[in-house]
Amino acid sequence: MSEQYKKIAILGGGNMGIALAKGMVASGKYRAEDITLTRRNTKLLDTMVEQGYRASSNNALAVSEADIVVLSILPQQLDSVLDNISESIDPSRHLFISIVTGVAVTDIITRIGKVVEVVRAMPNTAIAIQESMTCIASRNASAENMALVKDIFSAVGETVEIEEELMSSATALVACGIAFFLRSIRAAAQGGTEIGFHAGDALRMAAQTAKGAASLLLHFGSHPENEIDKVTSPKGCTIAGLNEMEHNGFSSAMIKGIRTSAQKAEKLYTDEK
Repeated sequence: MSEQYKKIAILGGGNMGIALAKGMVASGKYRAEDITLTRRNTKLLDTMVEQGYRASSNNALAVSEADIVVLSILPQQLDSVLDNISESIDPSRHLFISIVTGVAVTDIITRIGKVVEVVRAMPNTAIAIQESMTCIASRNASAENMALVKDIFSAVGETVEIEEELMSSATALVACGIAFFLRSIRAAAQGGTEIGFHAGDALRMAAQTAKGAASLLLHFGSHPENEIDKVTSPKGCTIAGLNEMEHNGFSSAMIKGIRTSAQKAEKLYTDEK
């Protein structure tokens, strides 16, 4: 059975679960009717149901009807969810994809009490528009299932396979990173407003400029400094602005923020025990 006809249960119909479902369908490789989203209050999924997705408040039932189970829940919810669905899990049939922060493959297997294949994935919310950067890792998944998971997330953006030990770092750089770059764009827009542009115009200009900067790096495969050099001239306005930002700790603040998020991500699950 090809992957586009596999039944998928996304346990956790919050922002990321919904984004994943929408991105998969938007890619053209998956059908809404094959995706079940679960949530305690299914009324919050009414809009998704109207679009053809299935909704359920019964995690165990959703798992029993699925081939692929996506864990899209908070770390503190994981143990109770796994306890609830354990009887419905068939290791010979089910593939688990976990996007739960700070939870190792062995944590899931130990809690379930069954040796099921688990692939960890860390996407970001740009998955909703097929622009995610997703890191994937596993300790026990087959090459076939790793390829399947890579195909799922490649349909909604870019993917890279990493060592599982780096997943908390990936959380900080990729998942939290969306917020960091958005905050940078907001700051640029505020600066634009201060120097004379209307807020809406400033935001649009800042966002498109950020998109263009990222596209340059991805298109040419170049280092940021190479592109920076192209727009900085001796005694010019660009270098003056860059130096002012650095004097005020711009790069240092970003680095420290990423490091702090990675440290927090590493402890989210264990701190709840």
